[in-house]
Amino acid sequence: DVQLQASGGGLVQPGGSLRLSCAASGPGLDYKFGIGWFRQAPGKEREGVSCIHRTDGSTAYADSVKGRFAITRDNSENKVYLQLNSLTPEDTAVYYCAQASSPQTIAIGVSQYNYWGQGTQVTVSS
Repeated sequence: DVQLQASGGGLVQPGGSLRLSCAASGPGLDYKFGIGWFRQAPGKEREGVSCIHRTDGSTAYADSVKGRFAITRDNSENKVYLQLNSLTPEDTAVYYCAQASSPQTIAIGVSQYNYWGQGTQVTVSS
């Protein structure tokens, strides 16, 4: 079993930045499995934002966030971070972190992840 705790959300003005954290724990924790960030806006389906493979640091990003968001990992702390820059109102959503269900996954399909955290709200508004 793996527990994931997302934090760092909040209210920010357009153009602002936030740093989200995902803390992973539990007996099922294994660096072979990547961590992904997802978001879900009201009335919309959950979508993949970014992911990182914790062994070699390979990353993937949704086109909508490339060049604005950056995912990093700190294996010594069992944490994965998502730096959100140049935020727009369209980035408003609940952000979730999740662990991939298969090793070597470097993709952000929702169905490819089986352990999920509880989400943290990001609101971009003036």
